[in-house]
Amino acid sequence: MKKMVVLTGAGISAESGIKTFRDAEGLWEGHDVMQVASPKGFAENPELVLEFYNQRRRQLLEVKPNRAHFNLVALEKEFEIEIITQNVDDLHERAGSSKVTHIHGELLKVRSSVDKTIVLDWKKDLVLGNLCKKRSQLRPHIVWFGEMVPMLETAIKITKKADILVIIGTSMQVYPSASLINYLKLNTPIYFIDPLPSISKNSFSNLKVITNTAILGTEKLKELLIKL
Repeated sequence: MKKMVVLTGAGISAESGIKTFRDAEGLWEGHDVMQVASPKGFAENPELVLEFYNQRRRQLLEVKPNRAHFNLVALEKEFEIEIITQNVDDLHERAGSSKVTHIHGELLKVRSSVDKTIVLDWKKDLVLGNLCKKRSQLRPHIVWFGEMVPMLETAIKITKKADILVIIGTSMQVYPSASLINYLKLNTPIYFIDPLPSISKNSFSNLKVITNTAILGTEKLKELLIKL
């Protein structure tokens, strides 16, 4: 069974109704990104940061996986699939995907501010005074700007083993996740699904661009892969 690695971004979750954090002005829900997604922002105004992620968490609990998520699950009948997602939602897991690596963290988890190994499942609001067992304030289990990406090495190892790479709903402009494509074996087929694709066949000779939304794009992907 061939190994398919799927790299997903905000575009696959958008069709479930999840807003992308960043708008055209570079603001996240009206906030400068460094106010709500950096250690400095958390130190200066923890209540603002906690409420920002509380709103995201509440929204996540109201939405459901969409057909694109389920299409990837269906492909597990034909391929060994590992998903590397930039998304912090759990929609892949809820749809039934068996192997998911989150490189930017997970919204439904929190962790200690002093010990990264203390990670808890969390579905309610997180407020000041919610402490870990070491009596330190809990924070969102999210990789903020300026922080190390702890799952990057795992993602690189997964990508190196890919027989096929599928990219869905990401601009391939966010690093270090965008660099994963550089770790593919030579001549690995790449399928890029996005309504506004940011890379072209000129970039990679083995690239197939599917100019479509995640749902329609994964439907097309299934058709193409069945013909292989």
